[in-house]
Amino acid sequence: MESLILPVALATAAAAAVVNLWLAVRIGRVRIAERVSIGDGGNPRLQARMRAQLNFAEYTPIVLILIALVELAGGGGTTLWGVAALYIVGRVAHGFGMDRPTPNPLRAGGTIVTMLVTLGLAGWAAWIVAAA
Repeated sequence: MESLILPVALATAAAAAVVNLWLAVRIGRVRIAERVSIGDGGNPRLQARMRAQLNFAEYTPIVLILIALVELAGGGGTTLWGVAALYIVGRVAHGFGMDRPTPNPLRAGGTIVTMLVTLGLAGWAAWIVAAA
């Protein structure tokens, strides 16, 4: 069997696809229950779920790019696996947290994890460049 190229990035992208699908299904359930086919219909629950998916779509591309580039530059390993897993867990927590009134620890925790992972990956990438 050939050696897998960018296994952390590939696994994280697969997990992100599943999370994105899960967020979409949650939106669909509210749409069906509330009979809203286009837009949010002014429904706060639908607005929150739509926002959770959009927030996911805003952060995930740059995080996946950073994971892939750090891994490609030789920065893979256990730490990168942990960072990637932490990101996915944070995004799931955020999705659940958007269903609850604020302040709530799931939403806040998911947001904080996302920001710290993004900042950490950016710093890691910059460190790789500076060390080269």
